[in-house]
Amino acid sequence: MAGTAITVWAAYHNFGAFNIVIALAIATFKATLVVLYFMHARYSPRRTQLVIVCSVFWLAILLALTLADYRTREQSVSRLASPAISYAA
Repeated sequence: MAGTAITVWAAYHNFGAFNIVIALAIATFKATLVVLYFMHARYSPRRTQLVIVCSVFWLAILLALTLADYRTREQSVSRLASPAISYAA
């Protein structure tokens, strides 16, 4: 309930450029609580905890590669937008 209240409170405040950062921090905190307590990962065997850590690490790799691709797309689009051949007569 407290996590939902914090989410609603943050939604009604303008933090400028930090809106997405704060929203993702709150969501990450709530997801961590769900995994640790409701999915019983906190009291599970070490091998299960290792699988969870490895899956989060793999997710971080995939997100990093996706963001790296996204950052290079703007440069590619700007090169394609300018024609390479001039038709001036």
